[in-house]
Amino acid sequence: MSYGESSRLAPNTNGRDGTGSVIPASIPPTPGENSDNEAFYFAPKRAMASFENLVAMANAQERLKEARKMVWRDKGEPVVELDSLEACLAHAMSGGIRSATLAFNIRASVNLVLALLRIHRVPRDYRLAMIRHAVFGSDSWRFAAMFGTFTSLYKFLINALPILIPAIKPRQHMSAIDDEDDERDVEALAHMTLEVPLDRRKGRLSLTKNAQMMLIRKRTRRWHAALAGAVAGGLAIMWEKKSRRTVISQQMFVRGLQGSYNAFTTKRNIRVPNGDVLVFSLACGQILYAFLLRPDTLPRSYTGWIQQASKVPSECVRMNHDLVRNRTFNLQDLDQVVRRSDITSWNKADLLALRANFLNSTPKDGIPPYLPCYAPCSAVHPALSSCASVPLDRFFAVFKWMLPIYGALHFIPAVLFKRKAFMQDPGRMLLRATVGSMRSSAFLGVFVVIYQTIYCYKHKLHRILTLLRTGATRPNLLTAPLTKIPQWVIDLLASKFSFWLPGLFAGLALFVEEKRRRAELAMYVLPKGLESAWRMARGKGWVFKTGKWGDTLLTAIGMGMVMVGVSYDPIDLQVADVCLQSTYQNDPQHLSGLVRRILYQFIGPN
Repeated sequence: MSYGESSRLAPNTNGRDGTGSVIPASIPPTPGENSDNEAFYFAPKRAMASFENLVAMANAQERLKEARKMVWRDKGEPVVELDSLEACLAHAMSGGIRSATLAFNIRASVNLVLALLRIHRVPRDYRLAMIRHAVFGSDSWRFAAMFGTFTSLYKFLINALPILIPAIKPRQHMSAIDDEDDERDVEALAHMTLEVPLDRRKGRLSLTKNAQMMLIRKRTRRWHAALAGAVAGGLAIMWEKKSRRTVISQQMFVRGLQGSYNAFTTKRNIRVPNGDVLVFSLACGQILYAFLLRPDTLPRSYTGWIQQASKVPSECVRMNHDLVRNRTFNLQDLDQVVRRSDITSWNKADLLALRANFLNSTPKDGIPPYLPCYAPCSAVHPALSSCASVPLDRFFAVFKWMLPIYGALHFIPAVLFKRKAFMQDPGRMLLRATVGSMRSSAFLGVFVVIYQTIYCYKHKLHRILTLLRTGATRPNLLTAPLTKIPQWVIDLLASKFSFWLPGLFAGLALFVEEKRRRAELAMYVLPKGLESAWRMARGKGWVFKTGKWGDTLLTAIGMGMVMVGVSYDPIDLQVADVCLQSTYQNDPQHLSGLVRRILYQFIGPN
């Protein structure tokens, strides 16, 4: 073949075509396209390989994205429309398997971390078995079965009930749970203002961005969510051990109370300033009262933790319990405090004098000796003679004790769950974690300081006023009016109720903590306070006994309330007709952010 013929068959890499247009060298003609010289053109092998690599990378990213959705649900996931019971059952089973897998991984990971923290205390021969039990033990399987059962039952019922029991007659007005397309009554609309309040005006976003920022949920009839949540919660809790059902049922109940309260106050436009601090204070008042006078109404592990945090000898707590209730105490408890190596000479002498007065309470000059009906301050802080020295000592002792614990709670989430922000600005993240750890430790230190300061000085005042009234201490011009105070009024300072007030005021230490953490701390102590109050009321015969089904019943009620809040018809606010409404399905903002995110990851939009 001649040179001319070869040139006609070769691609025109940089020249003109028949029309005079320039053909760029970087853009080959489309293969199969007929040109003037009837030639075929093929892309270079390197370009084809690059294109195939891009396609493979795109497919891999799509598969990775789909795999990630199996573990973590994206915000704005669309609602699944189901029109048959078979579709509802399949949807519920797939959701239950996903939730069970996610729950198993979470529980196994937590157990593994806890096992690794204490593995150095276990002999080498048992370490492998310990790790295997932490990951594949019964706790992980029970946890997975509980979440899988709850998700399956809830998803089936919430989607099947509208099919089994369809609405017979549409509502005449639109409540907070009706479909958005329902028409309101014309006369009702005439009384409504079309002006949008400034605090409710928001910038408009694109549909894609708005979907990413929302947790989309299927709106349901109010009793559907209540029934589905109650049935699913009551049956799912039975997978857990009996010892753990109480803790779970209590948390579900208070979360339901939280959602119902938030919905109620929102619709009624009621705002309680620092309501989380108020709830925390009320719960702490009951808990610390029970710790001193009714320890049988609290879990033993919880009383042990309070004992360790208070830095008060356990013998002193027993002395206070016996003195308040029986006006006597076990001398062995006093002797154990006296034998402490860190007790001061002044406190030792005071306790020995108390011991002698109880054994021989003969009046001196017609005046009986002062016998306290509470544990004296010398037993509360045996290493410190002066009550004025207690606050600073207790603060730093509790602060140093809690700093490693709160440090782990602040640093580990910052590194594990906010890795992108941590890698971008590690200094800022570490500074925030450090400040948060110190702030949380200071909160508990201030809490202990407030309680013990009130404890000491209310009893000092009781002693001074009693001695003035009995004449054991001669009054002067300033203290003479105090002798006229009746003894029953003075005894209020050492009454049973007086041991409830220090816990109430100690709850004000929550102001030291970061605002966004206050509600979660209040929800942590509220179940303990409610449990103690219920047991005390049950002992007095004020409430009924729940028996072995109490935890199941409480969980059912709690999960029903989590899915059901309180709402008002927005049309007739004067009548304010109360109706129940699905909190998670229709008003998720009434739940705390933690509960909202957990439910969305396990349940989804429907």
